[in-house]
Amino acid sequence: MKKTDLALGIYLMAAIIFLIVPMPSFLLDILLALNIALAMVILFNALFSLEVLNMSSFPTILLFTTIFRISLNVSSTKLILTSGEPGNVVETFGNFVGGGDLIIGIIVFMILVIVQFMVINKGSERVSEVTARFTLDAMPGKQMAIDADLNTGAITDAEARERREKIQAESNFFGAMDGATKYVKGDAMAGLIIVFVNFVGGMAMGVLRMGMTPADALNRFTILSIGDGLVSQIPSLLISLATGILVTKASKESDIGDVLVQQLFSIPKVLYMVGGSLIFLAITTPLDKIVFISYGLAFILTARMIANKLDVKSIESEVNEDEVSADEIRKPENVSTLLQVDPIELEFGYGIIPLADVNQGGDLLDRVVMIRRQVALELGCVVPMIRLRDNIQLNPNQYVIKIKGIVVSEGEVLFDHYMAMNPGYVEEEVTGIPTFEPSFHLPALWITESQRERAESFGYTVVDPPSIIATHLTEVIRSHIAELLTRQDVQNLINNIQEANQTLVTELVPKLLNVGEIQKVLQNLLSEGISIRDLITIFETLADYAANTRDTDVLTEYTRQSLKRAISNKYFPPNETNSVVTLDPKIEQEIMNSVKQTEQGAYLTIDPDTTQKIIKSVEEEVGKLENLGRNPIIITSPIVRMYFKKLVGEYFKELIVISYNEIDSNVELQSVGMVTV
Repeated sequence: MKKTDLALGIYLMAAIIFLIVPMPSFLLDILLALNIALAMVILFNALFSLEVLNMSSFPTILLFTTIFRISLNVSSTKLILTSGEPGNVVETFGNFVGGGDLIIGIIVFMILVIVQFMVINKGSERVSEVTARFTLDAMPGKQMAIDADLNTGAITDAEARERREKIQAESNFFGAMDGATKYVKGDAMAGLIIVFVNFVGGMAMGVLRMGMTPADALNRFTILSIGDGLVSQIPSLLISLATGILVTKASKESDIGDVLVQQLFSIPKVLYMVGGSLIFLAITTPLDKIVFISYGLAFILTARMIANKLDVKSIESEVNEDEVSADEIRKPENVSTLLQVDPIELEFGYGIIPLADVNQGGDLLDRVVMIRRQVALELGCVVPMIRLRDNIQLNPNQYVIKIKGIVVSEGEVLFDHYMAMNPGYVEEEVTGIPTFEPSFHLPALWITESQRERAESFGYTVVDPPSIIATHLTEVIRSHIAELLTRQDVQNLINNIQEANQTLVTELVPKLLNVGEIQKVLQNLLSEGISIRDLITIFETLADYAANTRDTDVLTEYTRQSLKRAISNKYFPPNETNSVVTLDPKIEQEIMNSVKQTEQGAYLTIDPDTTQKIIKSVEEEVGKLENLGRNPIIITSPIVRMYFKKLVGEYFKELIVISYNEIDSNVELQSVGMVTV
C-alpha cells in the first residue's frame, strides 16, 4: 500500500473513531491545529491555482474535511460536558477572541457565523449553481468549436481529444461543486447547533454535577462554547472562502494575485482620480486630514510610477520592433520557406476581402470549414487545409483557385450584388449585368438587392457571392481530390481503421500491397467520383485479389464491382427507369484487340480514325441523354470499362462509364442508343 493511501485511510478512520471514542485534551489540541493548517493549505492552493481543474478533487476534499471537523466538534463537546477542560486551543480561542469579556465574545462569534453563513456560504452556493448550469449549457458550443478547429486542421486528433476530455472534466467538476457546497452550508448549521448544546449542556453539568454556582458555570461554559465554535468555524470559514475563490476564478493564464494587481493598478488616470478625490475629501470635510492626504499622495505617486513604467515599455517596444525589422533586413533570406506549396489556395482581390473578414460580417471561412466536412462525408477523404489570402495583383472582384500552386480555375463576383440564373422554364426577364456562373459556366445575371425578391418570385435561382465562391471551390476540389490524396493521407486512413480491423490491415499492408499501390487504387476511385468512405469493403476486396495481380487499374475494377450498391445508388435513382447508352460489342472487341500489356501497365494502340469515329458516336449518343435531362452514362462490359474510360475521358470530362457488374440487380435500365462506328 502506498504511503498516501495509508495516510488518507488513517485520516478518514480517525474521523469515524473520534465520533465514538473519547479523546484526551492534548490530542484534541494537536488535531485542531492540524485542522486549521489543512484549511490554510486548501485556501492558498485555491487562491494560486492557475485554473479550476488544478484542484479537480476539491469536492472530495470538502467532504473529507467536513467529516473530520465534525468529529473534532463532537470530541470537544464530550470534553466540555464531562470535565470542562477541552484543551488549550479551545480555551485560548474563547478567551483571546472575546478579550475576556463574555458579551464581546458572543458578539464576535455571532458576527463570524453571520458572515460565513449569510455571505460566503450563500454566495459560493449560488455561484456554484450558476456556473454548473452555464458550463453544461456551453458544452455543445465548445464541442462544435473543437470540431471546427479539427476540420480546418488547426488542431490534431490528439489535441481535439484532449480538449473534449477537458470540457467533460470541467462539466463533472462544476456539477460536483454544486453538490459539495451543500456540505459547507450543513457544516455551518451543525456548528451553531453544537455551540448551543455545549452552552446549555455545560451549564447543566456545571451546576448539577460539578458544584459550580450559576455565575461561574455561565462564565466558564460560555467561554468554552465560544472557543469551541470559533476553533471549528474559522477552518470552515477558510474552506468556504476557498470554495468561493475556486468557483469564481476566471483567469487561466496567471494566479489571482497577478490578475488582481494588474486589473486594479494598471491605469494611471484611475489612481490620479482616486488620489485627488481623497485629498479633496480631507480638505473640504472634517475627516482626518493626515490619513486621507497621506493615502491621496500615495495613490498619486503610484500613478506616476506606473505611467513612467508604461512610457518606458512603449519606448522599449518601439525599439524592439525597429531592431527586429533591421534584423529581418540584414539576415539572409530563408529560401526554404519559399519552397513550400499549399495544396489548395483561394486568392481574391481587395474587393472580396469583406466576404472573408469575420469582423465585417463575412462567413467565407465558415463555408470553407463546411466544404471540408461535406467532401469528407461525400467522398470519404480529408481535404487538406485551404489557404485563404488576398492578392493585390488581382482585379478587385476577381478570385483564383490554385491546386499545388497552379491556377486551375478563376471567377469574378460583385460584392453587393446577387447572381440570378434561369433554370430554363422562366419566361419573364429581369434587368442585370450578363455573366456566367463560374462552376458550371451557365449564363446568369448580376442583380441588385432590390431586384432579388422580384427575380425569386419569377422562378430565378438567386445566390449570394459567398455561395458562388463556395460552390466553385467545392467543384474544383471534387475534380482534383484524387491528386490531393497523398501517401500520408492514405496512411492516416489506414490508421483510423486499424484498431478495429487489425487482421485485415495486417494481411493487406505491406504483405500484399504497399501504401503507394493502395493510394493509386483510391485515386482511381476518387477520379471518377466514387466515395472511399467504405474502406473496409475496399480493403477486403484488395486483400482478395492482390495475391493474383498488383495492377492497380485491374484492382480498381474489382473494387468498383464490390462497391456496386454505392455506385448504383449514386447514379440510378430507385423505383425509376434510368436511360443509358450502351457500347457496341464490335467496338468492345476492337478495344480489347488494341490493348498491349507491358511491365509498366496496359495501353491502347487503336488507330486514330477509329478513335475519331468512336468519339463522334459518343458525342451523338450523349447528346440524346442530355436532351432527356439525364446523366451522360454509358454501360460497357467489365473487361472493357477502364480502357474505354481512358479512351474518351479526355474528350468528355463529365462522362460516366459503368460496367454491367457495377449495377445492382434491382436497377431498371433503358437503352436510348448505342455507341457504334
